[in-house]
Amino acid sequence: MKGKGLWTRDYTRITLASILSIIGGEAINLPVSLLVFDETKSTLLSALVMMCGFLPDLLLGVLVAPVIDRSRKKRWIVGMDALLMGVYLAMAAFTHIGPFHYGLYVAFTLVTATVSVFYRLAYSAWFPDLIPSGCEQQGYAVSGTLYPLISIVMSPVAAFLYTRISVPTMFLGVAALLALSIAVEVGIRGDGAQSTGERYTLRKWRSDLAAGFQFIRREKGIRNIYTYMSFASASGESTAILIRAYFQTAPGLSVTMLGLMSSAEMIGRLISGAAQYRFTVPPKRRYGVTRFVYVFYQLMDMLLLFMPYGAMLANRFACGALGTLSATLRSTAVNSYLPADLRARMNALFDTMGACAMLLFELLAGVLGQALAYRTGVALISGLTLLAAVALILLPAKVNRPVYEATRG
Repeated sequence: MKGKGLWTRDYTRITLASILSIIGGEAINLPVSLLVFDETKSTLLSALVMMCGFLPDLLLGVLVAPVIDRSRKKRWIVGMDALLMGVYLAMAAFTHIGPFHYGLYVAFTLVTATVSVFYRLAYSAWFPDLIPSGCEQQGYAVSGTLYPLISIVMSPVAAFLYTRISVPTMFLGVAALLALSIAVEVGIRGDGAQSTGERYTLRKWRSDLAAGFQFIRREKGIRNIYTYMSFASASGESTAILIRAYFQTAPGLSVTMLGLMSSAEMIGRLISGAAQYRFTVPPKRRYGVTRFVYVFYQLMDMLLLFMPYGAMLANRFACGALGTLSATLRSTAVNSYLPADLRARMNALFDTMGACAMLLFELLAGVLGQALAYRTGVALISGLTLLAAVALILLPAKVNRPVYEATRG
């Protein structure tokens, strides 16, 4: 079986480092958001802190990606983890010696989000090279399952820790996890370098930046997939706002029921990830499976709030399972298709597109939530995303299919 060859020394280490990183992030993100609201009693100020978390994605990634593509990815990953560890240690000291200060948490969020841009681009550019050839679907299935699994466990744990231990202690704990992650990452062989060793100049940076845009302009299939995923991600986040409002206001529904619905989706993701580790979808079938999932997913989103609660649970379970399947197939295909020396630039462009789409769709959700019934707003946004799937994924089959059928080597 291919799965038996997946757990090499390097893949095991990068997976363990990812687990430690996700645990640390989940352990501190919820407590920080709870603390800001508890201290300010303002949803606006809390939202502003959250917005600072994705502001660096609007432009920074595109500017630094050419440098990361040319650099040693391992050096970036270890260096950014070390920098984050220093930030958490500084926060532990500041929160220990002084009272709550809103500006401190704004700065903290901006700094950590900026560092995360560098880390995420280096990681996403290097990770495909650490998956053994022939095990790509299993490798992405495992990595795609880590976050939902850890999130299910850590969300209640983080809430419990917030009520039991001090904020400085939490920052120290996350710093300790980062130290362990660095120790694991240092042991990974190779460094993901794509550079020839020549001095990197501003002229080369401009040339690399232009090469990235030329590639995305030339490769219509990649452009279609990235554009649709920006739509789909933004649609999911914006409809979540309206779905929460619906559960908070509709008779017979509650926030607890919304939480159970989210749990059903997470369980679907976990089961799907486990199945994909065991069974591989042949490259020739990836495109057909993905097309079906995109249409099914958006139809289920359109109908979600018009269903009885039991059907809503089944809806979210199915969408969680199929969504993870399509995400794994897309990651496997796209990272097999992209040249290794362009991965960071393409991922940075995707992050920027996603951040812009997120701002537009969240504004749209806010307007629709004020003007229409919540479930009508969800149906309209999901219907718009379904049209995007038809226009960008289903109809241009000739240019999209080669991307989905790509294999390494």
